[in-house]
Amino acid sequence: MKISVILPCHNEERAIGACIDAISETLRGMDYEVIVSDSSDDASASIARAKGARVVKHRVGYGDACLSGFRAATGDVLVMGDSDATYDFKEIPLFLEEIEAGADIVIGSRFRGNIKAGAMSTLHRYIGNPVLTGTLNLLFGSRLSDAHSGFRAMRRDAFDSLDLRTLGMEFASEMIIKAIKQGLRIKEIPITYGPRIGRSKLKSFNDGWKHLRFMLLASPDYVFLLPGSILLTLGSLLLLFFLEGRIRAFGVTFDIHPMFVGSVLAVLGYQTILSWLFAKIYSLVHLGEKSGFTERFLKKMNLEWALLIGTAVFLVGAAANLYILIQWLVSGFGALNTVRVALFASTLMILGIQTIFSGFLISILGIKS
Repeated sequence: MKISVILPCHNEERAIGACIDAISETLRGMDYEVIVSDSSDDASASIARAKGARVVKHRVGYGDACLSGFRAATGDVLVMGDSDATYDFKEIPLFLEEIEAGADIVIGSRFRGNIKAGAMSTLHRYIGNPVLTGTLNLLFGSRLSDAHSGFRAMRRDAFDSLDLRTLGMEFASEMIIKAIKQGLRIKEIPITYGPRIGRSKLKSFNDGWKHLRFMLLASPDYVFLLPGSILLTLGSLLLLFFLEGRIRAFGVTFDIHPMFVGSVLAVLGYQTILSWLFAKIYSLVHLGEKSGFTERFLKKMNLEWALLIGTAVFLVGAAANLYILIQWLVSGFGALNTVRVALFASTLMILGIQTIFSGFLISILGIKS
């Protein structure tokens, strides 16, 4: 089993040598390589080469550094860790033990291990990391204690299956989220985390937002399905309750106006739920997510069914509006008290059209590349 240790590096000339020495001492006698993914303008690269590491260049960003190193690696197991001496690379064998025991990805948990004095700021230790890790656990059903640790190991085939793409700090979240979606085996182990050597490159709020933004984009159940269901339910109730006429409640008489609000809410809610479905299908087909519901839906709801259901809903609404139009013509263009029915019918027509065109998009997304 060959081991590739990847060190993202940007101006770490004070620490990179010690990191490589620790790795070499720990893995002596094993089949291994050290790859420094560098974007420095100091002596980091020359020091790394002098220590026997292979240096590859990346453009900018933590994710880009990791991806460049992973792609250059030739090992069966990929180990990543920061090149600022915060991680104890003598703990690498602990990661390898878990890989050999069957884990696909092993994450070093600083919070289950030992965080030395001065290694992590109060903001990051008690607010930033716990909040982001808690959010990831909530959105994706995981039970991690340190989702943003940079000390990790994974099988080469696991890396290949993840198709990682982000170039910034959110790369750490992307790896875990895609691993969860694909059902990979994730294991956490306690590690030691010490003070860094040199100046920190972390931008607390900017990098924190990147993590949160990616998590939200990758969790369609919370971003689309939940608010969409609330909007559609509320809108449908308003349309149905006021279809028969005015309603008096709390000393106030409500006329047709709530129906207009209900129509808007129903259309927005239905479109939001369709967006959830698009995201789920994309994740299933193109990101490797395991989703029994989406797979069953794709098998049953093809383009033909969408066209049939959408057309039926549209025609019901169109027929009601046509009946109103005929009444108006027969009455000699006189006044009609059918605005409620017309609004309800028009909403059905919109929902039907949405279903028809969404059927085409669902079919397009369901085509595997």
